Amino acid sequence: MASLLRSFVFIVKPFPFMRTQDNTRTDDVRIAAVRPLITPALLEETLPAQPHHLALVERSRTEISDLLNGRDDRLLVLVGPCSIHDHEQAMAYARLLQAQAKELKQDLLIVMRVYFEKPRTTMGWKGYINDPHLDGSFAMNEGLFMARRLLLDVLDLGLPVGTEFLDLLSPQYISDLVSWGAIGARTTESQSHRQLASGLSCPVGFKNGTDGSVKIAADAVVSARATHAFMGMTKMGQAAIFETRGNADGHIILRGGKQPNYSAADVQSASEVLRASGLNEKVMIDVSHANSNKQYARQIEVALDVTSQVTNGDRRILGLMIESHLNEGRQDLKPGVPLQYGVSITDGCISMAQTVPLLEALAGAVRSRRSRS
Repeated sequence: MASLLRSFVFIVKPFPFMRTQDNTRTDDVRIAAVRPLITPALLEETLPAQPHHLALVERSRTEISDLLNGRDDRLLVLVGPCSIHDHEQAMAYARLLQAQAKELKQDLLIVMRVYFEKPRTTMGWKGYINDPHLDGSFAMNEGLFMARRLLLDVLDLGLPVGTEFLDLLSPQYISDLVSWGAIGARTTESQSHRQLASGLSCPVGFKNGTDGSVKIAADAVVSARATHAFMGMTKMGQAAIFETRGNADGHIILRGGKQPNYSAADVQSASEVLRASGLNEKVMIDVSHANSNKQYARQIEVALDVTSQVTNGDRRILGLMIESHLNEGRQDLKPGVPLQYGVSITDGCISMAQTVPLLEALAGAVRSRRSRS
């Protein structure tokens, strides 16, 4: 103990030649402003999860894990807007989706896509948390509040939610309410995101790389299964070292690359990569992005192809991701120009009217696959 005390005194005792340094010439020279950020603990105290919220999150996480491990033969369907930009419109969509989730629950586990953060190739709106007022004011404290409130409201309907984890700090504010998480194609290869996934409490899907590499996603699943130690922020806003237990509920998402990769041959190829890595051969298929050649209406064609594979008995297909909103298409965010109701301001989406028949077809495919057992 005395030795430890001497070491501490040595660390904190100023040397005779030490004095306060002016680092303004070298430190934060490109920072225009620093603003206070609410702590996760304070946000959770303001918007606490109630017992029924936690019960739904726990139950749906277990159900997703069962799907991953072959204990449940339903399909997991992550469906919803490309990004959230309006609370009321998101809730209008959620109410319609909940009706479908209830009707098709014997065959589909439907999770609403509630994405708050958008990766940008160059510039653009970065999402509901970063800029909730869509005006470049970057009111992030309000964005965090609005995001958590929306998640609680969706959970109140009995509908579980999934989101992409892009920022490394934001999970501390919302991850207790999330049933499934994604790591995007641009960040699947990131060591920091693999470490984050290893400590997340929910199942996590890793998208294949933007070039189409499935091995990158498989490597990410292997990494996330392992234990890690990394620097982060606690719920109280304190810098800390986190040591994780590893996440056994990781899987890959085929989202296309230089060419689509949703066909039966692509599923077979991905399964071989997973088998070689000693992993579960379950795959999820994102029918949007490169798999639809970024043409939102082609999601229907891709989803029907996957439906056919399921109908023919392929049990390696865990589920699908679909970008869907109240109304189809997309619109640009322009100052002074009113936005169309229920239309995405990021990637194009199919409408709810187009989504319902797809969900019904997927449920029918599950019943057909089940009958083959």
